[in-house]
This record gives sequence, structure tokens and C-alpha cells, in this order.
Amino acid sequence: MGVLEARGITKTVGRGRAARLVLDRAALAVDAGEVVAVLGRSGSGKSTLLHLLGGLDRPDAGEIVLAGTSLTAQRPRALALTRLRHVGFIFQSFQLIAELSGAENVMLPARLPGASRGGERRGRRLIDELGLAGVADHLPHELSGGEQQRFAIARALVNDPELVLADEPTGNLDAESGSTVLALLRNLSGRAVVIVTHEPDAAATADRVLRLSDGRLSAEEGSASQLSGRSPGPGFPTSSAGA
Repeated sequence: MGVLEARGITKTVGRGRAARLVLDRAALAVDAGEVVAVLGRSGSGKSTLLHLLGGLDRPDAGEIVLAGTSLTAQRPRALALTRLRHVGFIFQSFQLIAELSGAENVMLPARLPGASRGGERRGRRLIDELGLAGVADHLPHELSGGEQQRFAIARALVNDPELVLADEPTGNLDAESGSTVLALLRNLSGRAVVIVTHEPDAAATADRVLRLSDGRLSAEEGSASQLSGRSPGPGFPTSSAGA
């Protein structure tokens, strides 16, 4: 069943002589339980695309439909509520609030007005499942990169979103922690997941790979695993202590 559909997405950034077309009638669809990777070089517009898909920005033209609702037709207040309830964001730089503990960062979206019911209960369960209970009261600067990213994943899932968007989620991690995080994203049962990355190895873990080039999205030839020249391998346990 389709969770996300984007049609004819066009976006220009900058103004005047500095204006640059970064998305040119781009289109994609993602089903529940599917992991799609968007592969492209730095500066190709991957983050812009992700922000549009999650309702953080609006396209100049085209339409984005999430769970049957047109994001491009929503007013700002309704769009903010849609993001809170239906979209989970995971960022390369984690974006944890420095003054809050790992657990407090996870719980924050669940405490916002309009959040889904049961969020704090889900947050506690996610912290346990991701092997973070022992460091739940630590501040971000006291955590490893892998721990910070796992807290960021728990925060993204706390309101039980249908769509998870990950922007270069392994960019600040070592190889072992990055592999663990990709396995976690690969195993988000029932959710639609979009990962944008410039790393073929990260893209190879997806069900399907699209390449973003010259503002256009196109299907990558061959299987996802062929991008890295090897099988993605088995999943990692969610409680791995190496991350």
C-alpha cells in the first residue's frame, strides 16, 4: 500500500543570478514496509528533496501525498501536525538538544500538543529495544556517535510515524556503528523509509535505489546490493553495543 507519492516536484533555490534548479519534475512512490535509497553526490539536492517529502519545505510545483493527504495543499498549522504525527526525521548530525538527556530527547515529540497517544510508553520501549537504557540519562556529549544516532532513531519513531526520512544517517559514524544504524532502518517493520546518501554501501541496504542527478530521479540499474559489489549481509541486533 502506498504511503508516500511525489509527482512532478520542482524546486529552485537561491534568487536572481544565484538561482539554481535542484529538482526538475522529480517523482517517486514508497510503499509501507519499503526502504528506498536516493543516491547522489553532495550538492545534488538530496536534502532538499527530503525536506519537501517531509513537509519542512514546499515545492515550487508538483504534489506530495502522504498517507492519502496532500502536503502541498495543507496550511502551515495542519502541516506541522501532519509532520508530528506521521513523519519521523533522522539527521546526519543527530540534532539532539544538548541540554536534554538521551531519554528526554526521545520523549520530547511525544509531549508536544497533538502528538499520538502512547508516545512516552513507546519511547521507553524503544530505548530498551535499542540497547540504550544504560545511558538514557546521559547528555548528548557523553554519548558515542552510534548511541546518539540510535537515540535520534528512537525519537523519530516515538510518535509511530508511517514515514521515516533519513538524511545521510551514517555520515558521522564509524563503519561498525553505521552498519548497525542501517540495519535498524532496514528493519523498521511496516514503515516506509527513505534514505538519502552519497554512499553506495549505504544505498545497497535498501529495497530499491534511485539516483538523483541534474534534478531528476531515475531508477538505478541492477540490484541494490550490486552497488557495493557485495551482499548487504544479515541484519544486526537492535541492541548491539558497538554502536
